[in-house]
Amino acid sequence: MASLNVGNLGEFLREQRRTAKLSLRQLAEAAGVSNPYLSQIERGLRKPSAEILQQLARALRISAETLYVQAGILDERDRQDLLQVPAAILADPSINEQQKQALLQIYESFRKENNAQRATDHDAADPPAEDSRAAEQGRQAE
Repeated sequence: MASLNVGNLGEFLREQRRTAKLSLRQLAEAAGVSNPYLSQIERGLRKPSAEILQQLARALRISAETLYVQAGILDERDRQDLLQVPAAILADPSINEQQKQALLQIYESFRKENNAQRATDHDAADPPAEDSRAAEQGRQAE
C-alpha cells in the first residue's frame, strides 16, 4: 500500500469538482462535509478518511476507488481487480439497468461487510501494547 499523497489528491479533487461545474460549497454540501474541511483537503492540508473519500466520490459521481488510488490508499493494480466484477455486470446484455444497479449495490455491500470484518479480525489479532510490554517484562524477569 502506498503512502497518502494528499497534495495530488487535493489537486485531483479540485479538477473533478471544476469538471462537474460545482462550487466548493456545493460539493461540500452534497458530500456532507464542511466547506472549510473540503477546502483544506483540496489544498493538501488534510488527509480525509476512506469514508469521506467515498462521500466525495458519490457527490462527484466517480468511483471511490479512483479517489482511493489518488490518496494512495489503494494501488492501481488493486483498483483494476476491483473493477472487473462491476464491469462484467454492466456489460451483461441479459439483465436490465435496474437489475444491474441492484447487483452492483449488493456486491458493494458484501465488499464493505467483508472489509469491516477483516478490520475487526485484524484488530483482535493485534495484542494491546500494554499486554505486549507486560509479556516482554515477564520474559526478561525469568
